[in-house]
Amino acid sequence: MNYILQTILLSLLPISELRGGIPYAFSQGMNIFTAYTLCVFANILVIPLLYLFFETLHKPLYRIGLYKKLFDFWVTRTQKKAEDKIGKYGYWGVMLFVAIPLPITGAYTGTLAAWLLKLDKKKAFWHLALGVVIAGIIVSVVTVTGVELFQIFLKK
Repeated sequence: MNYILQTILLSLLPISELRGGIPYAFSQGMNIFTAYTLCVFANILVIPLLYLFFETLHKPLYRIGLYKKLFDFWVTRTQKKAEDKIGKYGYWGVMLFVAIPLPITGAYTGTLAAWLLKLDKKKAFWHLALGVVIAGIIVSVVTVTGVELFQIFLKK
């Protein structure tokens, strides 16, 4: 499979998102600015797709035991992780939550939190997208810095 397609897929997956896509693309020789742009756009695409899923397929699937169990686990985990921060600060809380590139703080969890808090979709989209942009910058800086430091240590 083409590494560009793999980069896009990594950026779309809930576990890796930008934290996987940007370093992978950079490791394959892609310019960091191209990697950033490609991965951020792919990860932002998650937001409307997830909202569409919640509005269409979620209700019928929720009747299925396994789906219900997995979804309820995801909701419980999201509420524990995000309720205080996002509930208190609303849209800006969602943006900050997504902007911090740690496990379980990406576009998927941020969109779920915005949906659970019944935030306006359009306004939430822009805040979530800004969070993805900021997270992409952080991941890109860490990736380039990490590679440069690694190369310095290899030369010694």
